[in-house]
Amino acid sequence: MKKISVVIINRSNYARLKPLLIEIKKSKKIKLSIITGSSSILSKYGDASDQIKRDGFKIDYEFYSHLAGENIHSMTKSTGLIILELSTILSKINPNLILISADRFETLATGITASYMNIPICHVMGGELTGSIDEKVRHSLTKLADFHFPNTNRSKKIIVQMGENPKNVFNVGCPSIDLIKSINFKKEVDLNKYSYGRGYRVNLKKKYLTVLIHPDTKKYQENKRLVLETCKALKPIKHPIIWLWPNIDAGADLIAKSVGEYADKNKHMKFNFYKHFEPEDYLKIINGSACLIGNSSSGIRESSYLGVPVVNIGDRQIHRERAKNVIDVKEDYLKIRNAINKQISKKRYKKSFLYGDGNSCKKMVKILEKIIPTSDKKFFIRN
Repeated sequence: MKKISVVIINRSNYARLKPLLIEIKKSKKIKLSIITGSSSILSKYGDASDQIKRDGFKIDYEFYSHLAGENIHSMTKSTGLIILELSTILSKINPNLILISADRFETLATGITASYMNIPICHVMGGELTGSIDEKVRHSLTKLADFHFPNTNRSKKIIVQMGENPKNVFNVGCPSIDLIKSINFKKEVDLNKYSYGRGYRVNLKKKYLTVLIHPDTKKYQENKRLVLETCKALKPIKHPIIWLWPNIDAGADLIAKSVGEYADKNKHMKFNFYKHFEPEDYLKIINGSACLIGNSSSGIRESSYLGVPVVNIGDRQIHRERAKNVIDVKEDYLKIRNAINKQISKKRYKKSFLYGDGNSCKKMVKILEKIIPTSDKKFFIRN
């Protein structure tokens, strides 16, 4: 059997790969091994390892690599620690292929490790343009990878433009759309099971907003302003707000502290804070909200298929392909507020198939079964 290892490094990484892992597990031609590390095993960021096990997967190895601080220095050093840990783990597993996704610093460390250990790499979600340090990382991973699963036609063209062999580039759509398609949205989310939620308890049967702001590592010192401008924009809006904690990038603690302090000083605001939701519940929360506000790729990717109104703030996603459900604004509370009011006055947007139609994972597994693993690649030049 072909041995494929998948490295899970945070909550959204698992959520987006979950439907693909399910299909890989079904295959009689592939043996799956799962490695967890970084924030995926930290309670502070909503430990995803328990969820992985509840979903029926075996975690073969886990590693600790995160240096506290959530600044550019700790993030850089954490990248080095991942390389040290993974080199030992991968030498034990000795997989035929390693599957990585997106544009995280942890994923870059995985790509470096696999490349120097001559392990062929399959990269999911390559070729996309964003606006932060993530874009450099994503394109670096494209050059380290041997096989590519971009999620849009433009992304596929960009990967080929970067000198990758078109025969090894497969656009089958995004796995996260498959997860959306599998969900029963009529079954309500039970917020009571999330004991780490604090603040005003939102009634999901009534109109509410969802906020998710991640650090922009290129603008580390400006992350506080991003949060405060968003909070000021929300202050006169009467609808309750579900606010999810940021990811582990440099600036996360700054964001968490800033929003916490603002909430403490404005107790009349109906903030309900959560570290993490299970993948299906997270998508249900987004789907049920009148508007998703922040700078998460969820507003661009999953929300386009759901048709959820989105206010995207700042430059973190500035170059990413988006559907008509997104209004882009700068970090200015009046502009943010006006965009929110415009979006919550709408019902829904038409479903977009920009990132896939929900039938990606079976196609991906068929390709993975047929791939002849090789790390012997060269820059492809069209004649």
